[in-house]
Amino acid sequence: MKTFSTSRRGIQKISLAGLIITLGIVYGDIGTSPLYVMRAILSGSNGTPSVEFIYGAISCVIWTLTLQTTIKYVLITLRADNNGEGGILALFALIRKRAKWVFVFAMIGGAMLLADGVITPAITVVSAIEGLRIVNPEIPVIPIVLLIISALFLIQQFGTNILGRSFGPIMLIWFLMMGIIGFQQILTLPSILKAFNPYYAFLLLTQHPGGFLLLGAVFLCTTGAEDLYVDLGHCGLKNIRITWIFVKTTLILNYLGQGAWILNHTDTINSSTNPFFSILPSWFLIPGVIIATCAAIIASQALISGAYSVISEAIQLNFWPKVKVLYPATSKGQIYIPSINKFLWIACCCVILFFKESAKMEAAYGLAITITMLMTTILLSVYLRLEKKKWFFVITLLLVYLTIEGSFLIANMYKFVNGGWVTILIATVLLFIMYVWFKGREIKKTFLQFVKIDDYKNVIVNLSKDQSLPKYASNLVYLTKADLETDIESKIIYSIIHKRPKRADTYWLIHIHIVDEPRTMEYTVCPIVPDVIIRVEFRLGYKVDSRINLYFKQVLDDLVANKEFDITSKYQSLHDYNIMSDFRFVVIERIQNYDFDFKTVDQFIMDAYYLLKKTGISDVKAFGLDTSNVEVELVPLIFNQPVKDRLKRIT
Repeated sequence: MKTFSTSRRGIQKISLAGLIITLGIVYGDIGTSPLYVMRAILSGSNGTPSVEFIYGAISCVIWTLTLQTTIKYVLITLRADNNGEGGILALFALIRKRAKWVFVFAMIGGAMLLADGVITPAITVVSAIEGLRIVNPEIPVIPIVLLIISALFLIQQFGTNILGRSFGPIMLIWFLMMGIIGFQQILTLPSILKAFNPYYAFLLLTQHPGGFLLLGAVFLCTTGAEDLYVDLGHCGLKNIRITWIFVKTTLILNYLGQGAWILNHTDTINSSTNPFFSILPSWFLIPGVIIATCAAIIASQALISGAYSVISEAIQLNFWPKVKVLYPATSKGQIYIPSINKFLWIACCCVILFFKESAKMEAAYGLAITITMLMTTILLSVYLRLEKKKWFFVITLLLVYLTIEGSFLIANMYKFVNGGWVTILIATVLLFIMYVWFKGREIKKTFLQFVKIDDYKNVIVNLSKDQSLPKYASNLVYLTKADLETDIESKIIYSIIHKRPKRADTYWLIHIHIVDEPRTMEYTVCPIVPDVIIRVEFRLGYKVDSRINLYFKQVLDDLVANKEFDITSKYQSLHDYNIMSDFRFVVIERIQNYDFDFKTVDQFIMDAYYLLKKTGISDVKAFGLDTSNVEVELVPLIFNQPVKDRLKRIT
């Protein structure tokens, strides 16, 4: 087993710089929630908010951040890492071989997470720009927001390294600002600290009219908790845990400060009041809006980058069609997917134009991510049990968080008709794509036929020596799906021997095995028939780009350096000058037979699958093959299809 050189990306060691960068990467979404959470809660107060109402609402926020973010994610879920990587798909990769049925939960969670990524940039940027209405009520918010969002998506293709360096310091300023202005308001009404008592939360949920439904607004305070898990591989466990102490402190100070201001100004509050901007000193309003806008842009950038990562992982896990993945920065740590960028930009603009106000967007926000958190809870419970954790702990964890997140989901369901259907619709479309692609590949795999390569060794060896046939290539390379070294697909035998006999000096069989470890880069070489039939297996992590052409060249270099293979051309005229031998790849695409019909449901899935395949990129581009020496062959999905209706010969 040999390993390619690779470098881990992200910050894993604890340092001041690492902690500041973690602030910029991880907390954009949850860190900007104070922009709209208290306003959303006020909209459900049914008139002038009472002291008990505000105490109860803030108590719900405090204990939601504690139970949902601190305990579930920071203390428990972050430990379910896949070699340092996190996120719902990384969690799925950990358990997919031991619990294949969980793919449904991973798909649902991934689709809902992507759908949430559409609404987050819209609501955060709109909420920030709306703060300018305190200065000028006539300010054109929507055009400004569309300009900012469009510019943000436009610069993705050029890389965001320069912009990214400022994220950490800006978020540090943002959190310090929130904590300081919140603390100043607490000093005006110290009794607001009673909100730490969970009894007030209990009273709100059980005695206030519609109190339970307020959980839909309260849940907005923890919508970015999933990002802590997704960005685990970028920042490391310890950096996230340490920075969360600071972040949670400033968030709670700000929520308490907003609550104190509300109770001090109950006679001036109306439906358009945003407590976050109201607690800013008048002289600091414009700088505060600018800082809030920067924080909103950072939150949006985090969601966009997160969407790229999710799609990149989904491609490797066969949840998404192969699409073009680019690396605009000098490091592989930053990826750019043009098709996803375009989709997110169009979707965000449509959401902004449809809702127009952040208050209306709150109705669409939170429902999808609640479902993602439920899926994470289920997958986490399966993982913990597979890791032999005690039944009592696993069942308790599952029941507690199914109850908590189930309550949030029920409370959020009332948002469905008021706008929640938007994110659910987007998520449903994404889930349909994931399911069709996964299921379509599974259906195709059922028709894969393998034969023993030993049965064809002599035929292939003799074919390579047959001077009566023109040489097709000196080195002929096939991509094989056979997991065992003793097997080979019948379609490859069909291509070499039957469809068009292909004489070559050496036949290479390349097998790509996507492993659960995210950044594995290893290979093995098996000379089935020395110098004639050679199998190379690449073991690549699901976060590693499958640039097979590049990796294969590295393998050849190693073989030549170790004198295991002579790469010099066997044509005498070229051999004398040490000219390298020629290579040719054959990529086989299996298509449905015209004389075979699937069941109705399977036929629908396969039709959708082939339609999706046309929207993506070919295997040639996906594997980074040199198009100048690749031939794509179409072969029937099923060989030797039995004939049901026999012709009758007549004289």
